[in-house]
Amino acid sequence: MIHTPSRIDSRTIVIVGGVAGGASAAARARRMNEHAHIILVEKDEHVSFANCGLPYYVGGEITNRDKLLVATPEKFRGWFNIDVRTRQHVLSIDRPRKTLRILDRDKGREYEQVYDKLVLAPGASPIVPPIEGVNAPNVFTLRNLADTDAIKQFLDGAAGKRAVVVGGGFIGLEMVEMLHRRGMRLALVELLDQVLPPLDPEMAHLVKEELEHHGVELHLGNGLAALEMEDGKVRRVVLKNGERLDADFVMLSIGVRPNVKLAEEAGLELGKAGGIRVNEVMQTSDADIYAVGDAVEYTHAVADLPMRIPLAGPANRAGRIAGEHAATDHAAPMPPVLGTAIVRVFDKVAAVTGCNMRCVAMMQGHVRTVWVPANDHAGYYPGAQEMLVKLLYEPTSHKVLGAQIVGGHGVDKRIDILATAIRFGATVEDLTTLDLAYAPPFSSAKDPVHLAGFTAENDLRGTSPFVSPAQLAELPDSTQILDVRTSKEWDAGHLDGAIWIPLDELRSRLDELDRNRPVVTVCRAGQRSYYATRILMQHGFADVQTLTGGMHLHSHALPAQPAVTR
Repeated sequence: MIHTPSRIDSRTIVIVGGVAGGASAAARARRMNEHAHIILVEKDEHVSFANCGLPYYVGGEITNRDKLLVATPEKFRGWFNIDVRTRQHVLSIDRPRKTLRILDRDKGREYEQVYDKLVLAPGASPIVPPIEGVNAPNVFTLRNLADTDAIKQFLDGAAGKRAVVVGGGFIGLEMVEMLHRRGMRLALVELLDQVLPPLDPEMAHLVKEELEHHGVELHLGNGLAALEMEDGKVRRVVLKNGERLDADFVMLSIGVRPNVKLAEEAGLELGKAGGIRVNEVMQTSDADIYAVGDAVEYTHAVADLPMRIPLAGPANRAGRIAGEHAATDHAAPMPPVLGTAIVRVFDKVAAVTGCNMRCVAMMQGHVRTVWVPANDHAGYYPGAQEMLVKLLYEPTSHKVLGAQIVGGHGVDKRIDILATAIRFGATVEDLTTLDLAYAPPFSSAKDPVHLAGFTAENDLRGTSPFVSPAQLAELPDSTQILDVRTSKEWDAGHLDGAIWIPLDELRSRLDELDRNRPVVTVCRAGQRSYYATRILMQHGFADVQTLTGGMHLHSHALPAQPAVTR
């Protein structure tokens, strides 16, 4: 039911911070209450801009800076009758008096502002290590339009061509691609031993290969130790292992820290993850104060744990809910968050939703996993591109827990389908029944999502039990590794000790295998080995498993594995 405020409901709603969460809260509050006095206070010049588009403006893919301005102060005033105050910094909250102390940065004066309802959208700030040189004119972070303008101005006038990006997360990789597009030579430094921490290592390895293919110099498992200065600029980045990297331009993309100081000083409760604690309608421990965006903790939809998930989608949804509740005292609850995210890295696309293996470990739960290589559309139609789908599911309930995909075209569509399925509690069997659109330029009759569901269903039913590359090394010495690929594939590389019997010869050569010993079937991607498993299981072989993802995955899985002979 929609609650319509009365004409006398002229409460004062103050929103601190714009961009995704604060701007959404302000607009929704006005749509739900025409008579409220709504004030939007933003410490910077721009109240609503497309921060996710900033790297692409730096790289020149977005050419018109004005396109980054989602809504100007003038638009907020004209369309929504909102009192927008830019370049004004909230210094403190007096909760008993329900007032804010605000510094007008242009006039250099402080003043008080009363509120009936307060929405905090302070966001997060880039993590900058406390080392000499971080304030040099060729060292940058990227969080707002001012940062973007400074980076672009520097690059447009820079003579140097050597860039070092510190941090291999989403923004770091986007900046690597955009700086490469500008003709710079790139080095990427990441403290962890993989890029893209939300991905599991074997999936991140696909992205690592793409970076290397484009000439990016990778320094993984090696963090920033120091910056060496000459003539007032950083000239070398020193790594923890002592290595020195020449640099004309340094980008720090180490991560973000939630801006919780204002809330903490006001006595609002923080959560275990370090963000502001909120309830299902985004109220803090003070019922008249709400918080949204990168500074808060959301409930993870699968892990059912509070987490900081600094993404634009949840911030927008939370802002909408907080704005409506602040304006009307009513709103639908904030749904749990899956952390669905996607990034383009040159010609590859990587996406994730739900739980990865670290998330599963936090839950202390049981999980089964399959990897499925599949084309984005029908293989006979020109231009098909392969993607690798990783599906995580719970073996008792069969519910899908998470998914990761790395590929080319069509990754976005599949990750969104899987995110929707997880949000509504789908099982692996549910994935096999989805009625998805099919035409050769767009998909196959058996979509990659279907194939992931079929594969997981086969695993759970025992139709084709699976073993991962990491588990190969743990199998008994008596295990027979059966490679059913072609002679050309075999000669290109195979597992040490494997038995080679091409699939089309298997039925006539079954006696070359011992029915009393375990068998693991292997092919390139998993389809032919699945066929081989079904043949063996129906010819008296009692212990047969399929190598999930096949040799394709084996080349990317990082844990200890049997060696490959070439």
